[in-house]
Amino acid sequence: MRLTEQVDWQAGDFLAFGVMLLIPGLALELVTRKRGPGSYRTGVGLAMAAAFFLVWVNGAVGLIGAEDNPANLMYGGVLGVAVLGAAVCRLRPRGMALSMLAAAGVQVLVLVIALLRDAGHGAPSWPTGTITGTVFFVSLWCCAAFAFRQADHDTREEGGP
Repeated sequence: MRLTEQVDWQAGDFLAFGVMLLIPGLALELVTRKRGPGSYRTGVGLAMAAAFFLVWVNGAVGLIGAEDNPANLMYGGVLGVAVLGAAVCRLRPRGMALSMLAAAGVQVLVLVIALLRDAGHGAPSWPTGTITGTVFFVSLWCCAAFAFRQADHDTREEGGP
C-alpha cells in the first residue's frame, strides 16, 4: 500500500488474509509432524496450495468476470467437495486421491456451467482467463491426487492399511 494507491486494504482485509494463511499453515504443520510417506505430505501441500490460491484469486479478481460476480460463489463447491471428501475418507491416502479428483471434476463443472450461462460476459478476459485458471487449478488438484495415490502405494508396500 506504500508503493501504489491501487491497493487499499482495511483491517478486515488483513484479518481475512491472515486466516487464509493460518488454516493451510496449521494443516501443513500437523501433517508434517505425522509420520508417513513424503508423497502424502506433498499431496497435502498441493491440495492446500490449490485451495489457498483458489480463495485468493477468486477474492481478489474473480475467476468468472470480476470478484463481485455471484457466479464465483460456485467455486465454494470445489472447496466443499475437497473438504467433505477428506472428512469422509478420514484423510486416508486412497480416499484423499479420490477427493482431489472429485474437486478437479467440480472445478471443470463450474467452468462448463459458467460457459453455458455466459456468466463472465463483459469481462475483458472472458472466457480465456477462466479457462486458463481452470486448467491451472485442475492441474493442482490432479497433482495432489497423484501424490496421494503414490502415498497409498507406498503405505501398502510398507504393510499399512
